[in-house]
Parts: sequence; structure tokens; C-alpha cells
Amino acid sequence: MEITASSRGNFTALQLRGRMDLNSSSQLKECIKDYLSEGKANIIMDLSGVNFVNSSGLGTLVSILKDVRMVKGRMVLCNLAQYVQEVFEITQLSHIFEIYPTAEEAAASFADSVVNAG
Repeated sequence: MEITASSRGNFTALQLRGRMDLNSSSQLKECIKDYLSEGKANIIMDLSGVNFVNSSGLGTLVSILKDVRMVKGRMVLCNLAQYVQEVFEITQLSHIFEIYPTAEEAAASFADSVVNAG
């Protein structure tokens, strides 16, 4: 899996490309662990480049969400390909994760949370 990161304001945006499976899960988990240890707990994961996800990948996302919440952070997903969106709906994970159709809408949700918290 290829992971490209950029920090923007009060969140970090991750662009993921490739397969989200057992082989790539540890790489993603380590990447997030590093961000959390740096105090970067607000994360957008853009999944537009993810062309395959299986139970290992889903389990990793749930584990990461738990880790992010434990440090009072927030993680949102965006740009899910149709196949990935269907997997989230079938597994009912679409009820657990905040999912936005575009990266812009995901980013705006962080701006809204700052305004609402103030």
C-alpha cells in the first residue's frame, strides 16, 4: 500500500493507494501510531485509491479508529470506491465510521467541529 500524507490545519490527510489487506495493514497501523505519538489525532483517510479491502483491512481500520478515539481524536473516511462502499455497507461499518463523499466535505467537517467547539 502506498500512503501519502499532508498536514492541513487541525488534521492530517492520508491518501491511500492499493490493497488494504493483511500485508498492508501493519504498515498503515504503524503510520497512524506515529501520527498519534506526535499528537496528530485528527485524521482523514482518502480511500479513492484503494481497490481492494478484506476482513484484515477492515479490522485494521476498526483498530485504528479505537486508537484515535482513545486519544480524543477523530478519524473520518472519504472518497470510497463503489466496491469499498459496498463492503462497508454489507458489514455495517458504515454506521461506525464517519464517511464523506469527498475530501473537501471531510475537511469541512473538521472546520465545523472547531467552530462548534468554540
